[in-house]
Amino acid sequence: MNEMIILSQINYLKNVVQLLGCCLEVDVPMLVYEFIPNGTLNSFLHESQLPISLETRLRICTESATALAHLHSQTVRPILHGDVKSANILLDRNYMAKVSDFGTSKFLSMDVTQFATYVQGTLGYLDPEFLQNSRLTDKSDVYSFGVVILELITRKKAVYYDGNNERICLAQQFVSAMRQNNTISIFDMDIATEDNLELLAEVSKLAEECLRPSGEERPTMTRVVQKLTGFMTRLEAIGDPNAAQEHSAEPIQIFMASPTPSHDADTAALLNTYP
Repeated sequence: MNEMIILSQINYLKNVVQLLGCCLEVDVPMLVYEFIPNGTLNSFLHESQLPISLETRLRICTESATALAHLHSQTVRPILHGDVKSANILLDRNYMAKVSDFGTSKFLSMDVTQFATYVQGTLGYLDPEFLQNSRLTDKSDVYSFGVVILELITRKKAVYYDGNNERICLAQQFVSAMRQNNTISIFDMDIATEDNLELLAEVSKLAEECLRPSGEERPTMTRVVQKLTGFMTRLEAIGDPNAAQEHSAEPIQIFMASPTPSHDADTAALLNTYP
């Protein structure tokens, strides 16, 4: 019921999955959504070997951010998504992003703070502030979106295993690389061309702002959209050499994402991201 109520307020947004109907005459209410043929962003990034241009990545990023910004600041009552991650961003037949899964979403109160009595969200994307004080705010969504930005520019999962079978938290790895001025080491080499490096550095800076330990220091989603729109304008001006290769590829078959690793180790990694 919560998801139906939330979606009834935002069903007009093109970058939110559309609720077509519902059935309440059963023990468990059933919701009917539009069919999204190209699956999740998680699968698009991590289960396909085909190239994805920087232009496409930034467009998907901007579309997703636009939906979240609308939830936070352009509805009658601000809405907290509560589980922002690449698996909850769907791609339609034109690979346009649609934010989905509002089962844990909440209307924000006037002080834009919610308290949770259990872990809400997905580890690897969880706001470290929430893990410490159980407070959920719009800036919790911003933190999670920062991890999605990292996935888009690195093509690595939020939590993954390296060649030594060691579990890596992408946010922690990124912060370490930023401190060493070595973010190029974790960029996806398909997009880390000489022409793109300056822009990728600015996208990385935006991700770093989203991942700051204090929610008060993070940008709003509206500010994130403004930054991403500027990046898109610049990219269009210089052109993206990988776009033609991507557009000539065969249609991509997308499958569901793999299960999330266990929580305990991820929680420790998140809490250790910053000193």
